[in-house]
Amino acid sequence: MSKKNFDILVTFFKQENWQHSQQDNEPILHMGYEGNNGRWSCYAKVRELEQQCAFYSICPVTVPNNRYLAMAEFLTRANYGLIVGNFEMNMDDGKIYYKTSLDFEGDNLSLMLIKQLVYSNVEIMDTYLRGIEVVASSEILPREAIAKLEAVA
Repeated sequence: MSKKNFDILVTFFKQENWQHSQQDNEPILHMGYEGNNGRWSCYAKVRELEQQCAFYSICPVTVPNNRYLAMAEFLTRANYGLIVGNFEMNMDDGKIYYKTSLDFEGDNLSLMLIKQLVYSNVEIMDTYLRGIEVVASSEILPREAIAKLEAVA
């Protein structure tokens, strides 16, 4: 299996001066990011055979059981209208991710495609992070939290 596209991914993070590490011998890179509203972990992976690449922001907030439904509503409202990427929540452990991905079948990854994939991701996570924190820790209605966030954005 060729590692050509994974090598391009590695080159991107080196050029952007992002500290990163490779997961074992897998085509997965782990790194951290600090936005205006918090700090979180991220990972990028390439699926060479499928010609796909995905970038995930791992939300630093774990949702307590009693807030799962409120958070699911908040994330559904956040996802509505987002063109690139989506929020996901694991309903078993309360972990939230923001995923951007692309299918580059018949082509190769480029540094510009990766840049768009990565930076659109961390910008959205940073935008919605405060709302996630508020909904996870209080009784605020998800629609109110979204309205406040989107009024500022």
